[in-house]
Amino acid sequence: MKVKVHAFIGGTSLKADMKNISDGVHVVVGTPGRVLDMINKKILNLSYLKIFVLDEADEMLSRGFLDSIRQIITFIPENCQVALFSATMPQEIMGITGKFMNNPAKILVKREELTLEGIRQYYIPMKKEWKIEILLNLYKMMEITQAIIYCNTKKTVDYVTEELIKKGFVVSSMHGELPQQDRDKIMKEFRIGASRVLVTTDLLARGIDVYQVSLVINYDIPRQRETYIHRIGRSGRFGRKGTAINFVAPEDKDELENIQKFYNTSIDELPNDLSAIK
Repeated sequence: MKVKVHAFIGGTSLKADMKNISDGVHVVVGTPGRVLDMINKKILNLSYLKIFVLDEADEMLSRGFLDSIRQIITFIPENCQVALFSATMPQEIMGITGKFMNNPAKILVKREELTLEGIRQYYIPMKKEWKIEILLNLYKMMEITQAIIYCNTKKTVDYVTEELIKKGFVVSSMHGELPQQDRDKIMKEFRIGASRVLVTTDLLARGIDVYQVSLVINYDIPRQRETYIHRIGRSGRFGRKGTAINFVAPEDKDELENIQKFYNTSIDELPNDLSAIK
């Protein structure tokens, strides 16, 4: 499109950022903390900004990023167009948008239409201590191109990764404590198929598309029901087929029911004959 774009992300060279901006760019894409830092350092001038976009707006307006976003908004011109995008938008986040958007047009999708077509959803009831054994059995029985396994904590990511490596799997893992350069390297290896399995926290639940991913496993049920649609969407992007399997311990039953009600969807127990889901 012959558009000059620069990305502002943590862990990259400040000199490179300064040079690219001074050379002139049409679009800046960045994380809230880094963008705010560039504004405060007078490297990024928003005086001529025409459009301000928040992608994954519910995440950007959550407690982790809200203060940075509020400060950035104070620098944008009054006549700047503001656009928010997200597959999920909880009511409390909608309330926050009213403080900086002027009579916006709302384009909303019915919740029951959010679950992506082509993604078969299943659950396996189990005791918590059975999870790793059942995960290994699944891999013996299923033909899997590439898979993403979601865990709720870094500790669980490390544990699952170690157990899979012990069994001879080529596994990548990623969580929020890894430096950006390491994350980029891991994602590059996973994209080219150097590893078939990626174990991760919700760091990777949004905005990532890896074409070969055919299976998403929720080793842990997500803590927030809105996260569920972002996780399972990794396996059914752009009309492709995919499978999502949820590991459900007794304490997770209520949460799984809440997810089904929230999305008006049905999650069936995984059949014994796995050929039925291929």
